[in-house]
Amino acid sequence: MQKTIQNDVRVEGVGLHTGCDVSVVLRPAPVNTGVVFRRVDLQDFEIEAQRRWVSRVVLATTLMKRGVMLSTVEHLLSAVYGYGIDNLYVDIDSLEVPILDGSALPFAAMLDDAGVVEQSEARTFLVVEETIELKEPGKFISIEPSDRFSILYEIDFDHPAIGRQTLDLEITSETYRDEIAFARTFGFFREVEDLLKKGLIRGGSFDNAVVLGDDGIMNGELRREDEFVRHKVLDLIGDISLCGYPLIGRVHAYRAGHSLHTNLATEISRNKTSVRKVPECELVEFVRAVNQ
Repeated sequence: MQKTIQNDVRVEGVGLHTGCDVSVVLRPAPVNTGVVFRRVDLQDFEIEAQRRWVSRVVLATTLMKRGVMLSTVEHLLSAVYGYGIDNLYVDIDSLEVPILDGSALPFAAMLDDAGVVEQSEARTFLVVEETIELKEPGKFISIEPSDRFSILYEIDFDHPAIGRQTLDLEITSETYRDEIAFARTFGFFREVEDLLKKGLIRGGSFDNAVVLGDDGIMNGELRREDEFVRHKVLDLIGDISLCGYPLIGRVHAYRAGHSLHTNLATEISRNKTSVRKVPECELVEFVRAVNQ
């Protein structure tokens, strides 16, 4: 069945790139609403969390509809998808979702506080019937048929604290809470000056990212040894949620990022031969047939 939250919950913070103070309130939404951002500073202008509104993917995923922008949506959307929530209003009073601690953990805590409730209508799933693959130089992403939603993600950074990391995980509400939500975004200190000149990371600090110097981590201990690849999975879940429906398929990503993530979401949404919308009541039999 579709799900929403039971109670309103609020959080305040600062935008990673804008540096602006921002308040977010999550509110229950009726069945078949989807996830809808409402810019309360602009007369509740609505931007649906859908891949057609993706306008920019430089260091974050940005949505834009009729000239109204909303940036850095991926961590919040990741938590919403990870918790299996279908319908939600996100009231926000600025142009960027707050970075908080750089992970999805604060958003997960909000959803725990709000309570997740079932609604009166069944879910619709996007089931992958044939493999879709996208490539860029030195990187790729694909999704292939499966009987569940899982992700294999590989990263490879020429840095002593990262190197090559791989995570292979079935994504459920439980695995999302325990294995993904805590993983923080990361960046390199040597890039800070250049990014600031470009008008980015004005709200960045040692409190909302893992910061890497040339030889190691500059601000404390990792939450998990492979926190870096776990954060990439976190980002991927938020970006691919822009398909608008829960997925059944196996994603394989190698050195991907927001561009490939959102391009895959677009391809999944548009591809009528490789992906099928399946009502919840038909899901088990349909998936079994696809994977025979």
